[in-house]
Amino acid sequence: MSSTGISPGTSQERAEHDMRAPYLMLVVTALVLPHFAAAQDTRPDILFIAVDDLNDWVGYLGGHPQTLTPNIDGLAARGMAFMNAHSPSALCNPSRTALLTGLRPSTSGIYGNAPDWRTIELFKGVTTLPKHFRDNGYRTYGAGKIFHAHTFAPGGFAGFNDTSAWDTFYPALDRQLPDEVGPPIRPANRNPVARTFDWSAVVTDDAAMGDGQVVSWVGHQLAAESGAPRFIAAGIYRPHLPWYIPQRYFDLHPLDRVELPQYRSDDLDDVPEIAHPGEFDAVAMHQWIIAAGRWQEGVQAYLASVSFADAMVGRLLAALDASGSAENTIIVLWGDHGQHLGEKGRWLKSTLWEESTHVPLIIVAPGVTTPGSRTSRTVSLMDIYPTLAELAGLEVPEHVEGRSLVALLEDPGHEWDFGAVTTYGFDNHAVRTERYRYIRYADGSEELYDHETDPNEWTNLAGDGEYERVKRKLRRALPTENAADLSPRPTD
Repeated sequence: MSSTGISPGTSQERAEHDMRAPYLMLVVTALVLPHFAAAQDTRPDILFIAVDDLNDWVGYLGGHPQTLTPNIDGLAARGMAFMNAHSPSALCNPSRTALLTGLRPSTSGIYGNAPDWRTIELFKGVTTLPKHFRDNGYRTYGAGKIFHAHTFAPGGFAGFNDTSAWDTFYPALDRQLPDEVGPPIRPANRNPVARTFDWSAVVTDDAAMGDGQVVSWVGHQLAAESGAPRFIAAGIYRPHLPWYIPQRYFDLHPLDRVELPQYRSDDLDDVPEIAHPGEFDAVAMHQWIIAAGRWQEGVQAYLASVSFADAMVGRLLAALDASGSAENTIIVLWGDHGQHLGEKGRWLKSTLWEESTHVPLIIVAPGVTTPGSRTSRTVSLMDIYPTLAELAGLEVPEHVEGRSLVALLEDPGHEWDFGAVTTYGFDNHAVRTERYRYIRYADGSEELYDHETDPNEWTNLAGDGEYERVKRKLRRALPTENAADLSPRPTD
């Protein structure tokens, strides 16, 4: 008796069995394979790339003539580039919380970099974007800054991650950012305004940088086999401050050739008083920059940091291409908000002007997007959640306030009469359409700019009676709900 309990029979019977074995295998294979194939999950993978503080200084958007972003531009050539995409807020935490939860800042009350959205009762029953994919059979992998986090203090590395959304996260579920490389003395630029407003070359290679560690880990996930569709998120921290990067990225932008952004000294003469103050000493930063004669240095450091971020994107795309799964992978790249570099006499973000809200948004959806397509339709980062859900065949949760962009992905000229709303602070909103930017502040003051004739937003038309009809139409896009500001109040 054989070990299987089946008699091998005579030598002739064994010979006849051996002759029939290939035929029997073919029959079994023909019967089994259709059932096996039906059981396979052929839904697309998602590669979700978040780039921190990346404004429109990328090649395909033309925000600065000297930007060098060949990898991001190459990604745009693979799918659709949204030329007029805007952030839901002009600051990291409210923008990312809105995009990833589907709730606008005006709905949630998250207007600042605090509080932690996870502590707010409103979000208890809200499914975040990566969690929605995990709940629907996707394996979810994340690394780096996806939800809000920062390197300014030890507690900032952890950030506000949705720990229930991921199968695995690098460096850990309770820590979004890996250790970072920086100069021994800070601020290295010796500015007297803010320790975090700093730039310096560092002696290291790309792989040792925090972003280098993130993209290396994500690259390994892209290369790995998986029996289920995957949602893979990579959060690239640069060009967020401080601008500490290897010297070779500074060398790409020789200091004596750096061009400054366009600027008018009287730019703010026609804006409301409420628009003048700046968070994070943004105006004081510009005053120091001018007095110290270091404007070109600051612009160089940002351009260099953008080039470094672009190199990280290139490594991700190379890993995806090497994996052989690019044809079944939807790629989305986005910047969480814009950045001032001296325009309107200030640095950083936290305004409702174009510099703070205009961001890159690229979507590559094989079989849906036409390589190299572009659309000038105005869209919001709020639209990413429902778009990815629809592309993956998932239902869009009822709470999500964005709208799917699939119709635009299929037809860049599709009729689209929607404006993009950006909120910064309680009841302060901007509405951007293809032609206009309308701003209304909590005190009722207004700004209006015509981008056909004034792309720098130098002339406020809000007081011109000829534009009253335009303002009335744009006001209809303003949020009707303005939740109370949940930001912590300073103590006495």
